[in-house]
Amino acid sequence: MAKKAVCLVSGGIDSSVTAFIAKSKGYDIYALSFNYGQKHKKEIDYAKKIVFSVDAKKHVVFDIDLGLFGGSSLVDKSLEPEKDQELEEIGKTIPSTYVPARNTVFLSIALAYAEVVDADAIFIGVTATDYSGYPDCRPEYIEAFKKVANLATKKGVEGNPIEIYAPLISSSKAEIIKKGLDLGVPFANTWSCYQGDDKACGMCDSCLLRLKGFQESGNKDPLVYKSLPDWYK
Repeated sequence: MAKKAVCLVSGGIDSSVTAFIAKSKGYDIYALSFNYGQKHKKEIDYAKKIVFSVDAKKHVVFDIDLGLFGGSSLVDKSLEPEKDQELEEIGKTIPSTYVPARNTVFLSIALAYAEVVDADAIFIGVTATDYSGYPDCRPEYIEAFKKVANLATKKGVEGNPIEIYAPLISSSKAEIIKKGLDLGVPFANTWSCYQGDDKACGMCDSCLLRLKGFQESGNKDPLVYKSLPDWYK
């Protein structure tokens, strides 16, 4: 019987590569995406494309409105994400795009889903290298949640804990892109931009980190952008 994994799939590069890694390790994929009150749903459309590409057994799109709390430029219409930052400034402070406790909420729901489908593991595409300064993308956070998962579940108490894997936690964006290309990830079907327009903006932190990763990997980003930074060639 094949192993089962719940994979958090947002439609971005990191989660897409992570899902393909799980698939390459022989897991049947149970994909989980979130409508969490974000200003646009374009990333969900792209998540569906990745889920199809990875041949997931099931895809659950879970509705939970973190916009009721606000506190982040991704869910609060009165706030705008940072843009046109210098690359070396990204990650020095926690940006407005940080959604309070988002990964804790997502992983908790993933844990519930994993118990229901009797999954062996949860895969999440967080990375602490080339990241935007989010505290819930650090290795110590993932290690802490593993302890919670063991303590808080029937499977954990019975000695069959659900593993939590963050295979990209120490990888740079360039390394992630190279890994994804090796695995056949269709990067044209991924979306990183904080805006939901027809073209990626090319100015937000997420676009800049994505473009930097493609440039450093020696590959061209297949997405179409409204504008490109001067340093991108």
